[in-house]
Amino acid sequence: HVQLVESGGGSVQAGGTLRLSCAAATYTTNGHCMAWFRQTPGNGREVVAALDSDGIADYAGFVNHRFTISKDNAKNTLYLQMNNLEPEVTAMYYCAANPWGDYPPNHFAVPEFQYRGQGTQVTVS
Repeated sequence: HVQLVESGGGSVQAGGTLRLSCAAATYTTNGHCMAWFRQTPGNGREVVAALDSDGIADYAGFVNHRFTISKDNAKNTLYLQMNNLEPEVTAMYYCAANPWGDYPPNHFAVPEFQYRGQGTQVTVS
């Protein structure tokens, strides 16, 4: 089965940076649509950033140019560079992926992505 393993989370102070990684096994990042979503106790799950197979990225409104989604197909890894972090972004962050390249009909809806990892915690204070 598809394995997506996130890493890179941690506790940082406001204004700091983190880079999340999602290493894929039995799945090829090349040619496929992938995303990052977050979950908080109060707000549920929401897609933070998505990337289709053509390299077109899209971001949730709250991101406000602070995050960059990218992938390295040679390493079979998806990334989320997070800059100028603020406490409001504290959440568990998950990697998500589909077995096709185009965006799903609503790429900001978590159920539109078939595969999901176990998550990595990001805490900003």
